Amino acid sequence: MTDKKSKSVFMEGAITSEFIGNSIYKHQTKTNIGAHNIFLGQVRADVINDKTVLAITYTAYLDMANQKFHEIRESAFEKFELTCMHIYHSLGTVKAGEICLFVFVSAPRRKVVFEALEYIVEAIKADVPVFGKEIFEDETHQWKVNS
Repeated sequence: MTDKKSKSVFMEGAITSEFIGNSIYKHQTKTNIGAHNIFLGQVRADVINDKTVLAITYTAYLDMANQKFHEIRESAFEKFELTCMHIYHSLGTVKAGEICLFVFVSAPRRKVVFEALEYIVEAIKADVPVFGKEIFEDETHQWKVNS
């Protein structure tokens, strides 16, 4: 692992399609890349106990969460031949249908990006202390359980 200070992966609110598109666009100059893979986590309008989820409000233990994201990133670079990786997660309220998690990996070959992306997303769900409070149409709320 490197001693480089880890940067925050968090963004306030939803991750926009413009941000995602711009992230992809910036990689056109990296001609050693042969494959990209993207995971977009979107807030679902689940129906729970006859109530529809309108949004999720995300909170996190920021220092601990950023450290875990950094560890996942370093581990993925050790395990897979990646050229680059970007992870962004929302904080605050994200409405149903909006993007809350954006993971973008690049490598010289396609097989690597599929394997790496699954590894990274599963590690995020298992290890990163990010919490979501589901907000229902009747303005009640409950803590989200990851599935």
